[in-house]
Amino acid sequence: MKQVVQNYKSGELAVLDVPVPGCKPGGVLVRTAYSLISTGTELMKVSEAGMSMLGKARSRPDQVAKVMQSVAANGVPATYRKVMGKLDSYTPLGYSLCGVVEQVGAGTDDVAVGDLVACAGNEHALHAELNWVPKNLYARVPDGLASRHAAFGTVGSIAMQGVRRGEPQLGDVALVIGLGLIGQLVVQLLAASGVRVVGADPDPERCGLAERLGAAACGDPASPAVENAVAELTGGHGVDQVYLAAGGGSNQPVELAARLCRDRGRVVDIGKCRLDLPWNAYYEKELDVRFSRSYGPGRYDPEYELEGRDYPIGYVRWTERRNLACFLDLLARGRVDVEPLVSHTADFDDAVETYRRLKDGELKAVAVLFRYPGHAGEAGQTGESTQAEAPAVAVPAVRRGAGLPTPGRTVSTPVRLAFVGAGNYATSMLLPHLAQRDGVELSTVVTTTALSAANAKRKFGFAEATTDLDAVLGDKSVDAVFVVTRHSSHAELTRKALLAGKSVFVEKPLALTEDELAGVLSAVEESGNDRLQVGFNRRFAPLLQEARKRFGARTGQASLRYLVNAGRLEHGSWYLRQGTEGSRFAGEGGHFIDTVSWLLDADPVSVYATATSGNEDLQVMLRYPDGSTATISYVTSGPAGFPKETLDLIADGRVLRLDDFVRASVYGPKRWVSSRLPKARDKGQGAELAAFVKAVRTGGPMPVPLESLVATTAATLAVQAGLAGGAPVTLARATR
Repeated sequence: MKQVVQNYKSGELAVLDVPVPGCKPGGVLVRTAYSLISTGTELMKVSEAGMSMLGKARSRPDQVAKVMQSVAANGVPATYRKVMGKLDSYTPLGYSLCGVVEQVGAGTDDVAVGDLVACAGNEHALHAELNWVPKNLYARVPDGLASRHAAFGTVGSIAMQGVRRGEPQLGDVALVIGLGLIGQLVVQLLAASGVRVVGADPDPERCGLAERLGAAACGDPASPAVENAVAELTGGHGVDQVYLAAGGGSNQPVELAARLCRDRGRVVDIGKCRLDLPWNAYYEKELDVRFSRSYGPGRYDPEYELEGRDYPIGYVRWTERRNLACFLDLLARGRVDVEPLVSHTADFDDAVETYRRLKDGELKAVAVLFRYPGHAGEAGQTGESTQAEAPAVAVPAVRRGAGLPTPGRTVSTPVRLAFVGAGNYATSMLLPHLAQRDGVELSTVVTTTALSAANAKRKFGFAEATTDLDAVLGDKSVDAVFVVTRHSSHAELTRKALLAGKSVFVEKPLALTEDELAGVLSAVEESGNDRLQVGFNRRFAPLLQEARKRFGARTGQASLRYLVNAGRLEHGSWYLRQGTEGSRFAGEGGHFIDTVSWLLDADPVSVYATATSGNEDLQVMLRYPDGSTATISYVTSGPAGFPKETLDLIADGRVLRLDDFVRASVYGPKRWVSSRLPKARDKGQGAELAAFVKAVRTGGPMPVPLESLVATTAATLAVQAGLAGGAPVTLARATR
């Protein structure tokens, strides 16, 4: 088998072929699916190995003291040989992984071969294809939790033990200094515990990430931002706890902790930072300084870790193993989200190069995962292998059943519309186009709160306002239902409306998972009702339609670039609730994929996606049947003053350019440039709604074929699968 090792004397890193460890009693042999690089602890060790002997001595004074004791006891020559022998040996790296149980040792009965487990320990959860792990250092992964996420179990336990040492209570305010991997997890755990969190880190990207993951405010510790946030949240009293998750040689973290902690507050050291405590500051406030020892009680106790002797729960509630299991449970229930922390996923064979890029600063990362060949299935408890090199997302076939036909209607009568949801998008981008349209009657608005329904009724002239969805679906006079709710409810509401025989306009996305998409198509097959439109409005924009017409038909392959300067969301936006509402791209990425596919007049056959730290900026490459490619750059870190959407299509010696729906141009044998439009950009909502209403009124085909809507939705889902797997995703089309 292969394992990552390092020579501490020379600093050499290598992936060595080593023997498979034996499966000893009291533990299990685990085949690794993913292992996590600790970008703090491991990189510190890697950096130390590259130092001179003097540098190594300065960085580890504790080891120098041991050497001096050995000199006194054994003399210089013997000590020298001992030290050089130890230094000039390969040592392992890694301590956090997830894998599949391959063999169970004697005396172990809590897991079986094929079970997915998360493992801990710098001697047992190594960057290696196989590891023997003793009983108290693994925990079974809950059903449905992805193995790449379960690989965070150890670092999650470290963060959890630090939080437990701080003894937070509901309503407390805490300061987290250092927003690396551990700090980001501490922020989420505190937020999940009902604590308001302020973060401090000189890196603005890490501050932004922490705010998206639950921190109330974050900033550079050298700026007034952190102090001001603490003063505002605590009324000037200071925070209840400070969690030191920073590293390095600066004494700034402990000084900042003293300044911003309240009287008799607690300071918890989780990281490895300088601790020259300013005596007066700590004495005058009588601050309680605590250390958090790794994963929890049991750490460094060989009887617990190696011999499997558990501590009675009545005396030690949270041990290493119980912390590990608790963190996995929080992940499985969506209370903690580690996916935004994954900056990079590398193949295990590329381990040496990955460490080099991290050490040299070429790869900026919060967390990096190694993916192993033939790793276990993501949702799996079965141990079956999948090939990460070519994952696939199914594009379901559309089957139109022979259900009861939709009741006929007279073309001359008004189209009666019902709205489910009356939020900002519905009231600003859809209803203004429909309220004054001839031949349209706004029948009923349905919301979960009575007041929002009443407001929509008053403003747009709905005949009725209600919170009873079933009554609307059962109203035979309603011709079409608009689903304009939060993303997580779209698929189910669409399914119900189709089964009720209604034409449906659902805002993007149609579905957040493959199962949801299959449920919608099952309703189409069961009811025979395929009258569905998704709010992909850009293909209806008059400016883009004119540009496409001017560009003309193409014969050769095309290359398309689409830059979306999405910008940052306000703190607290429901778009950030990835656990329930999906990722931001899952919510609106279909817009851009649909636009690209419409311009290329085809559906994509594969998707490759990659992202920067925290999945903030995405690069999505789509490949089409004729070899054409499209790249969508979806960024949130761009300046607000830059145009939101710019597009370039190149084919057959011609270029189509769209500048933020304000101006378009075509370059070729003849050049065409549109006149500049007013600031109010027309992105096609009005034309799309007109086409939908016409289709409902006349019984003609929907504005976009259902097969295209399904293909776009599947491609959008494939982006998340591609980010998780780090490989191109094939869009496998099902046969009828």
